Amino acid sequence: MEEIAITQGGIAEDHRGSIRFVNDFDMAAVKRFYIIENKDIETIRGWRAHRIEQRWFYVLAGAFSLKTVKIDNWEQPSRELPVDEIILRSEDQRVIHVPTGYGTAFQALAPGSKLLVFADYGIDHAKHDDYTYPVDYFVGAGSISL
Repeated sequence: MEEIAITQGGIAEDHRGSIRFVNDFDMAAVKRFYIIENKDIETIRGWRAHRIEQRWFYVLAGAFSLKTVKIDNWEQPSRELPVDEIILRSEDQRVIHVPTGYGTAFQALAPGSKLLVFADYGIDHAKHDDYTYPVDYFVGAGSISL
């Protein structure tokens, strides 16, 4: 199974303003995108996992905590699985790739945060690959990477 990967981007600035980019992000597999904006910084959106689909995440504004867990059993995953956390900030200019087989949970860390999400299947497929678990389901310890 693939691991979570980061594609680093950058920013170009001059007297006209700035351009944010992630030139090494290959979007050939992308079929759709959507933007998540939580109503407040207390809301946690998750856990949602995908057995077939993969996702890429890019913060447009603010910051998010992205928690991930590698699913061991799709019908009844262990509650003790390790949970890893990545802090995503708009100024970091990076795309985070979460391959198939992972669950994710998101929490905005600043008001007005916006998260751009890319998916590799169309919306018609979503109902066939959507595994959801309560927000407090996974209790395992993990690590934080920044």
